[in-house]
Amino acid sequence: MRLEFFGIENLNFVEFNITGDDLNCNRLNEESYFLSSEIFNLYAHCFEKSNELYEYFEPTKYNSRKIIVLRNELTVNLEKLSRIKSVDELVKYIDNVFLGKNFLAELDRADSLWKENWESYILKLKEINKEMITIIDRCIDESRILWVIGY
Repeated sequence: MRLEFFGIENLNFVEFNITGDDLNCNRLNEESYFLSSEIFNLYAHCFEKSNELYEYFEPTKYNSRKIIVLRNELTVNLEKLSRIKSVDELVKYIDNVFLGKNFLAELDRADSLWKENWESYILKLKEINKEMITIIDRCIDESRILWVIGY
């Protein structure tokens, strides 16, 4: 499990594609961003709330009408992450997210001492959230469409 965005050479499960048009996306494009599904699941509710057509295994389009709503949802999520001040609050937050328990299980497997370093993990989760907002801002500034595709 990687708590970061990564390039096509390290493809995992969710693609953030900004190279398509209103009807099609160019899957696995060099300009795409990729995120492990265990990580993405912590943010999936933002994508679901902002687009009623969201479907993990189908490309979901966030055009000019949906992308601002998505940005707002991610901003609210970032505020929630920023209010977490203890490991217990972090666990409670993640437990309340759909498939959050899977994330915690992966985290335990990857780092059995993660609770001692929980601050570094919350910082990484906030950074990922900020990077999603940056991708959205790029789409807004460049009049691009964001396609989200789970693999």
